Amino acid sequence: MTTLLLVVPVLLPLLAAACSLALVRNGTAQRALTVVVLTAVLADAIGLLLHVDREGTTVVALGGWSPRLGIALVADLLSALLLTVAVLVALAVLLFALGQGTTDRPALTVTPFHPAYLLLVGGVGLAFLSGDLFNLFVAFEVMLASSYVLITLNAGGERVLAGMTYTMTSLTSSLLFLTAVGLVYAATGTVNLAELAERTGGLSEGVRSALAAFLLVVFGIKAAVVPLHFWLPDSYPTAPAPITAVFASLLTKVGVYAMIRTQSLLFPRDGTWWLIGCAAVLTMIVGILGAIAQDDINRLLSFTLVSHIGFMLFGLALFDLAGFTGAILYIVHHIVVQAALFLVTALVVSRTGTAALHRLKPPAESGERPGPGRPLAAALFLVPALSLAGLPPFSGFIAKLALLRAAVIDGGAIAYAVAAAALVTSLLTLYAMVRVWRVISVPLASAAATAGGRALTVGAAAGMVAVGLAMAAGAGPLVALTERAAADLSRPADYREAVLGTEGGEGR
Repeated sequence: MTTLLLVVPVLLPLLAAACSLALVRNGTAQRALTVVVLTAVLADAIGLLLHVDREGTTVVALGGWSPRLGIALVADLLSALLLTVAVLVALAVLLFALGQGTTDRPALTVTPFHPAYLLLVGGVGLAFLSGDLFNLFVAFEVMLASSYVLITLNAGGERVLAGMTYTMTSLTSSLLFLTAVGLVYAATGTVNLAELAERTGGLSEGVRSALAAFLLVVFGIKAAVVPLHFWLPDSYPTAPAPITAVFASLLTKVGVYAMIRTQSLLFPRDGTWWLIGCAAVLTMIVGILGAIAQDDINRLLSFTLVSHIGFMLFGLALFDLAGFTGAILYIVHHIVVQAALFLVTALVVSRTGTAALHRLKPPAESGERPGPGRPLAAALFLVPALSLAGLPPFSGFIAKLALLRAAVIDGGAIAYAVAAAALVTSLLTLYAMVRVWRVISVPLASAAATAGGRALTVGAAAGMVAVGLAMAAGAGPLVALTERAAADLSRPADYREAVLGTEGGEGR
């Protein structure tokens, strides 16, 4: 049973992708297969989260080989929690795409959306559950291959160019990652994360620092950390709306997860990390200033996405239990809220035909009578927007409060400087969100009533907003869960014992 829990999130989407290719002439079967598979993966991820919370870190050594020699899938609270939230968002975005018609390409015999989307979900699952650096590299390559297909769906010249920028940047990052894996193996003789946690401590300080910095650069590109963020605002907004939503929600967070996992496990430290603290401040400020300067809503949200990666780095910079708790809580909050914002924006753009703020006018300035859909659109955008800005009682406020509390506990100058930058960024985020909200209220309800596809898109977007509200309502249990996940990160010895103490194919 344990083996099944860990294998399903990786193997089932990959097998389903192959089956989806065999169904190219039956779009209905393709759509049904993708929905059923993602629903099954979500149920499995929830079961895995409950199992790990009850039993502790769970390991499966594939093929009966020892984790030291073979492929190990490892789930602790952090990976299981992020996997659950990621698959939930992937399912919601899929439903939105089905309602919008993004998955259909009548001009082509082969519909590439479904196999590529399933491959993407399988890559995300492998990234969260991988127990060694090389398989983490493989996971990123699976995500890259599928994401390039998705980002160029129905592409013209501009989108292909943006896709090439994204692909070339990702390939450069992948080459650096592969080089880093080789250097780590040359220095330690292993790529298994648990073994590396044992052996990196015996390296000289210079070698340890160089390896840590190399991996930071690799994952910093994938997470769009300033100044390595240049590719994201030009790539994501050009993709079809559901693809932009899933990329913004998941791909950068996988990079942040890899950064937190490798640094906490392989290169633990005492005290605040000034380098990451500086990166956090730079990412927050540069990102939000870039957002304020945008007229296109999708580019504005993309720069905001970059900015709020800095809040996750904030928790990593503190490098203690409270900091890890805040970072994990913020990742969970941001995955859901970012998806909701992009999906609601997609509704507005599909209804108005434009994402330019200067071409959209609020009801009072347009001279239109407020239709029945205006309150719906306003509410759907306003809730995640206020959460992103960190206003109470939403999940963003809870996550930011956890980070500020961690800074106070730390009490150092670096912690207070990053906290100050976080407060400024939150105020500027509120300004940017209000600026969009004033013009984003367009008629939606009437369209939803006359089109089943529109009803599905509105329902998917509203579902993501509801999940964000549920996170705020269930803040107590969620914070307690993230605290337990952070405690696991703070005890790398437990991870090593769970993995290296497991032989054969049974999990613990």
